[in-house]
Amino acid sequence: MYMKKDSKFAEGLCIKKVFWIFIFGCLFGTIWEMINHFTHYGTWVSRRALIYEPFNPVYGAGAVIFMIFLIKYKNPLKIFIGGMLLGGGFEYLCSVIQENIFGTISWDYSKHFMNINGRTTLPIMIAWGLLALLFVKVIYPFLSNKIEKIPIKIGNVITYVLLVIIIIDASISTIACLRQTQRDRGYKASNDLEVFLDKHYSDDRLNKIYENKKITKR
Repeated sequence: MYMKKDSKFAEGLCIKKVFWIFIFGCLFGTIWEMINHFTHYGTWVSRRALIYEPFNPVYGAGAVIFMIFLIKYKNPLKIFIGGMLLGGGFEYLCSVIQENIFGTISWDYSKHFMNINGRTTLPIMIAWGLLALLFVKVIYPFLSNKIEKIPIKIGNVITYVLLVIIIIDASISTIACLRQTQRDRGYKASNDLEVFLDKHYSDDRLNKIYENKKITKR
C-alpha cells in the first residue's frame, strides 16, 4: 500500500507536536517559577521538577491541555474561562496527587486570598485564564509554525532522544522522591535499589533540587 510521506515535521495536531509543546511548557514553567520567586524574595532557587533536566512537567502538561482543548476556540471569553477552569483544576489535581502519592506538597495557598483548600486560588485561576489567552492567540501559533519548519529527519531523531531522556529522568526522580518520603517515615533500606537511592539521592541533594517541597505529616 502506498503511504503518503509527511510534507512537514509534526504537521497539524499530532503526537509529535504535542510532545514539543510539552517540552516548551516544561522549560517555560521552570523559568517562570524562578523569576516569580526572585521578584518576591530576591533570591534565585531551583524550581525544576526533574533531577537532571530543567523541566517542570506541570506546566508542560498545562500547555498540552490548553493545546488540546482550547485552540479550537476563537472567542477570547471562552478561552479565558476555559483556561481558568482547566488551569486551576489541573493545579488542584496535581497538588492532590503529589500529597497522596509522595506525601509532599510544593505549594500551599491556605493563607492566600480566596484559596480553594490551599491548592489553588481565584487570582491564580485568573492568571491561568490570561495565560491561556496568550498561549492560544500568540504562543501556540508561533511555536507551531517554528516546530513544523524543523527538518523531518532531524526532528524525528531529536524527538526520540529527548523522549528517552525524559522518561529516564522522570523515572529516577519519581523513585528517588518516593524513597525520600520512606526515609522520613523511618523506613530503612531493605534492598540494593534503596541502598543505591539513599547513597546517590540523599535528603541533602534532593532538598537542594526541590527547595520548595515539604513533606506532610500523616
